[in-house]
Amino acid sequence: MKIGVIKELLEDESRVALAPEGARELAEHGHTVLVEKDAGLGSTFTDDEYRKAGARIVSREQAWAAELVLKVKNPLKEEFKFFRKNQVLFTFLHLVACPKELTKELVKRNVIAIGYELVEKNEEFPLLAPMSSIAGKMAVQVGAHYLSKLYGGRGTLLDGIPGVLPANVMIIGPGTVGSMAARAAAGRGASVTILGNDYKKLKRIEETVSGRIHTLHSNIYTISRHIKEMDLVIGAVLVPGRKTPKIVTERMVKTMKPGSVIVDVSIDQGGCVETSKQTTHRNPIFVKHNVIHYCVSNMPAAYPRTSARGLTNSTLPYILKIANRGVIKAIEENPGLGKGVNTMDGFITNKAVVESLNLTSHYRDLSELI
Repeated sequence: MKIGVIKELLEDESRVALAPEGARELAEHGHTVLVEKDAGLGSTFTDDEYRKAGARIVSREQAWAAELVLKVKNPLKEEFKFFRKNQVLFTFLHLVACPKELTKELVKRNVIAIGYELVEKNEEFPLLAPMSSIAGKMAVQVGAHYLSKLYGGRGTLLDGIPGVLPANVMIIGPGTVGSMAARAAAGRGASVTILGNDYKKLKRIEETVSGRIHTLHSNIYTISRHIKEMDLVIGAVLVPGRKTPKIVTERMVKTMKPGSVIVDVSIDQGGCVETSKQTTHRNPIFVKHNVIHYCVSNMPAAYPRTSARGLTNSTLPYILKIANRGVIKAIEENPGLGKGVNTMDGFITNKAVVESLNLTSHYRDLSELI
């Protein structure tokens, strides 16, 4: 199979969907890997490294002409012209948070679009996990950075010093992002409280970071009561395939201490804080109600080499399955991969997408199409 690796066009998006070691693995299985010129440069992978791995360096048009196209982020408007019938697009899609036009174009052009973020295995999201791990660790790092008075923060050191209390950190959501953030914050000595509604996940975090964090059931009362005391709030809520509910209201934000920081990692699905709006690595923050908001939707792009390798490690088994067996057989043999299918044969196959975008007439269950 011909597999195309596309250079990302999104501002400040330096990741690449396939590291050279992934290209080598695919080439050794007899597949043709077409890497767009300089696609890996942002992740410090040179064209020569891909050539040595057995890939071919090609133009953007040639890479998009492949049967299976690999990206990191959802396609931008200028890339719609490359869509074609039965092309398999494998990338982070997050269609509910994208302009409706993208979904309509995928449907119109009969693209088989598979979102990394929805592929499941044992009720987990293995392709989302490495990026969530990076984002969770980063959330603490950038939160600590913006708490500095130099950047408008309260001037509170995350881990404090002997005789001075550390910062109070609230994490909303006990999934991969939340658990990684909790470990990172607790490891730095902060006072950490994590909220969620999944007892098993909260228990697992307590056991992993024994005695260093507090866990609370997430509800309006609990959040509104404790958010006033927080120096750093990390939004780590995930509702697979759907827009994130606004867990933190604007009224709650108004009660936060001046110079405190919100890092809304959920922003790629719309954000879990009512006052959030998407920002970029170039302009990462804004201030509202005297609270610093960091809402970068592609946080792991700050560490593209680690991200590219982590993404390749998780996606490669699925890429090989599609390339070796064909996309239909791969989906039939791996229902978890099928959970990631958003569009196929001119229909939307994800209920959350059709409901969120009000495109119900375009829906077909995946089982009817394969």
